[in-house]
Amino acid sequence: MDSNPALCQAIASRIAASPQQRITFAEYMDMVLYHPQQGYYASDAVKIGFRGGDFFTSVSLGADFGELLAGQFLQMWEILGQPKPFHLMEMGAGQGILASHILNYLKLHHPDFFAALEYIIVEKSPFLKQEQQQRLQEFTVRWCNLPEIAPNSITGCFFSNELVDAFPVHQFTIAAGKLQEIYVTLQEDGENSIPDHSFIEVVGEASTPQLAEYLQLVGIDISQSAYDDGYRSEINLAALDWLGIVADCLQRGYVLTIDYGYPASRYYHPRRSQGTLQCYYQHRHHDHPYINIGQQDITAHVDFTALERWGKSCGLNQVGWTQQGLFLMALGLGERIAALSYQQQSISQMLNRREALHQLISPEGLGNFGVLVQSKGLTETQSQRSLQGLTIPE
Repeated sequence: MDSNPALCQAIASRIAASPQQRITFAEYMDMVLYHPQQGYYASDAVKIGFRGGDFFTSVSLGADFGELLAGQFLQMWEILGQPKPFHLMEMGAGQGILASHILNYLKLHHPDFFAALEYIIVEKSPFLKQEQQQRLQEFTVRWCNLPEIAPNSITGCFFSNELVDAFPVHQFTIAAGKLQEIYVTLQEDGENSIPDHSFIEVVGEASTPQLAEYLQLVGIDISQSAYDDGYRSEINLAALDWLGIVADCLQRGYVLTIDYGYPASRYYHPRRSQGTLQCYYQHRHHDHPYINIGQQDITAHVDFTALERWGKSCGLNQVGWTQQGLFLMALGLGERIAALSYQQQSISQMLNRREALHQLISPEGLGNFGVLVQSKGLTETQSQRSLQGLTIPE
């Protein structure tokens, strides 16, 4: 299979140096995706796009997604009293396409808001950061790392689109009715000349009590008889760490998280007995994370209950949760679809654009994504203002 030999060697060396010659799956996934030189997101291996990529996002379908989001950010700015600056913090900006759509739209249609805007990108991947800087050179954009942001310094909105699903997750299983963690180790042929299949899984005691605490947070009791031995799923501790930092940095405004996922009751349903981990390689998905190492994306669905409850403990109030299809329709996507018939374009152009817009709201795909909005520091009057994207379209 098509793996990165240098990355495989680095992972093998980390395993060999570990006390029990094993690492958590979260450590493995972190190295595979974010190793500074060899990881999937750190190199030109990452391919995003409708054609020829490993996966595509809402952004790949045209400017509409970004333009509709821009309308929601405009309303947030107005609710907050039109502060200057209004910090728009995009976390994990991909190729910078969404940022370009948002900034172009606001510059053209809402120059007052555009003038008040300070657009900041938080990006871990040096390769993607370079691509973003090239694409956005006509705009004033700042790049930084999350730990560099001072506490209570942000007035505006932190937002992300398909970010949390790529955070490294711990994997657990149930053995004899008890929580056990899944680790990654080497086959006994050692760490030299590592082929794909040399990484294998072993089961052991949990690496941290935070795994059990997480399940308590989201109200899941795996000791119930409904959970059979061999049940397997994921726990995203990194998402809680990330949300805690975001909440600490936000003085006044919103956190908008768009991703695929479920509430905990669905995520950890006994019948979803093999979890949600998926790998994406050339628009095909599978569940084998030990092949195409460094050349494929690895993701897990988002547990929105965890984000809601942990956010509350960090001082974030829940504004609302909805599905992307409903969110975009409330922001005016329906009017855009209806207007297609009156625009001067060829039939093939109209059909292609209509297909793209319908994909954004398809209940079998992107339209089923979750949209979570949280807030901090709003006055009572501001909290009572309904966000347009969370209103039910008539």
